[in-house]
Amino acid sequence: MGKKTKKSEVDVVLIGAGIMSATLGTLINELNPEINIEIIERLDVVAAESSDAWNNAGTGHSALCELNYTPEQADGSVKITKAINIAEQFEVSKQFWSYLVQKNILKNPTEFIRQVPHMSAVFGEKDVAFLKTRHQTMVKENLFKDMEFTQDKAVLKEWFPLMMDNRPTDDMVAATRMDIGTDVNFGTLTRDLIKHLQTKDNIKLSLNQEVRDIERDDDGLWEVEVKDSETGAKRGIKAKFVFIGAGGHSLLLLEKSGIPEAKGYGGFPVGGQWLRCTNEEIIKQHHAKVYGKASVGAPPMSVPHLDTRYIDGKQSLLFGPYAGFSTKFLKKGSYFDLPASIKLSNIRPLISAGLDNLDLTKYLITEVMKSPSDKLDALKQFMPTAKLEDWEIEAAGQRVQVIKKDPQHGGILEFGTEVVSSADGSIAALLGASPGASTSVPIMINLLKRCFPERAKSEEYRLKLREMIPTWGRELNDDETLCTEVRQRSHQALKLI
Repeated sequence: MGKKTKKSEVDVVLIGAGIMSATLGTLINELNPEINIEIIERLDVVAAESSDAWNNAGTGHSALCELNYTPEQADGSVKITKAINIAEQFEVSKQFWSYLVQKNILKNPTEFIRQVPHMSAVFGEKDVAFLKTRHQTMVKENLFKDMEFTQDKAVLKEWFPLMMDNRPTDDMVAATRMDIGTDVNFGTLTRDLIKHLQTKDNIKLSLNQEVRDIERDDDGLWEVEVKDSETGAKRGIKAKFVFIGAGGHSLLLLEKSGIPEAKGYGGFPVGGQWLRCTNEEIIKQHHAKVYGKASVGAPPMSVPHLDTRYIDGKQSLLFGPYAGFSTKFLKKGSYFDLPASIKLSNIRPLISAGLDNLDLTKYLITEVMKSPSDKLDALKQFMPTAKLEDWEIEAAGQRVQVIKKDPQHGGILEFGTEVVSSADGSIAALLGASPGASTSVPIMINLLKRCFPERAKSEEYRLKLREMIPTWGRELNDDETLCTEVRQRSHQALKLI
């Protein structure tokens, strides 16, 4: 490390002031209020990257409508294992947020979460048959037992009038609906959590501070080198535990740590854009999150959806996202991010994953080349009456999909989130994207169990965890009564009913 002006020491350093660090910091503070924490953020505000409302899908990913979580098998059946797992995890997140509302840590839940129906919509005989099979499979599970399915065009007109208006009469359309779906503003949630943490004398938020290096000292502590973006001054922070929750930058920082567990990991950046409706009369006519099927080769973040959002208390309507490619790992990152991430240890996985995903590369190139009118054509498949003058382009967030070693293929592209930690649990990083934010609470609880195994075994820890999440360790899908009771309790606390 270079020369620094000063050093400090804390128990925990959280890199990145997004939903993951905010969630982990809140959990640590609730489980052990005495722990000293410093949160480091390279920008001048919190939640400005992947957690920001315009950069995040905000769906409250609970597998109620996302068709990529329920893949069709070769025999025509639909596999819903991943959907069940994600739905379980989102219920954990809702329980924790309910606990924070009851403790008055989160003051007004309607500012960050609202009830918005989740729907899946498909077109054409083949996809209608798939959706029908999916529905028949999912309603057998307690988590999805209230899911509705219809091909009745009169009912569809009630569910999403904008999508049925002026649609050809011979179009085959089907949809499913679950009324308990939510819209979550993770930017607002993050800011509320960090605002609460800032009231603690032993927790510090440092903005405009960029982490330049991470290395382990001879005493076993981690030293984090930080540079002030405004003054250029450098300082060092020594910590017993470091969490890297810096979105797309997590991979670059993990590589700097030098832990062997980081070797072989690479990243593939995927950008995006929304079409944002500017016509208030149109916005008022749609109140749902309607997800369709992704194009061949499209990443999960590019599943098309006509999406009701609540941002800064105002209802909005988005369509997209349209995928794109940039070598940046963050929206406000550097074009050198991708080249800087390439090491000897991950060249082979990167090349292998690239060769295995040529359809993704082709898809991204096609998306980048699309004109505004081409983007409108995609919207018209959902909304036949769409006019370009009612929509404007809004930049979406930047995601970095995980590439990791694979014995058979050399390297595979992973869609989802992954925690990478050192053998002794003293440093950990979160890589990947969707459904990350929605499942942030169980992800961070499992991280604590992995990195602090002895503390996680204590009776005090277990009792506090059960206070925050009463059903922790139990599967709601296995118990219809428990599933119903937990949802009612959470929804009442979060003012969703």
